[in-house]
Amino acid sequence: MITREMLVRYTELIKRKKELDDELADLKTSFNSYFDHTVGEGQKGELVVHDFKLQRQIRTAEKYEQDSTVEKLEGLNLNNLIVKSPDEAKIKSAIELGLLTNEDLQDCKTVKKTQAIYVKQSI
Repeated sequence: MITREMLVRYTELIKRKKELDDELADLKTSFNSYFDHTVGEGQKGELVVHDFKLQRQIRTAEKYEQDSTVEKLEGLNLNNLIVKSPDEAKIKSAIELGLLTNEDLQDCKTVKKTQAIYVKQSI
């Protein structure tokens, strides 16, 4: 059974969640700004304050852009590397076999970096 009290509690929790999410976002912005100024933008970093360790890790993801990669592979007569979209496993294998070089597809690649903040309390 759904009660009024449950709905009131849910509404209160949603409001608190929004406030907490905003505060966490502000803190993450401050942490990332600190690391941008101390170790450089897009660089990992670490800071120990008393019994807490603050770390910023940088994750990098590369992905081939579909249209330009397919066009390039067709131009190189490597149609077997194309499945409706570039087959990244086959492209990697072709690079390892020397059929392609990283430079052949460099203009087809996008690089995505994301920042992650971790706070751990040491015992």
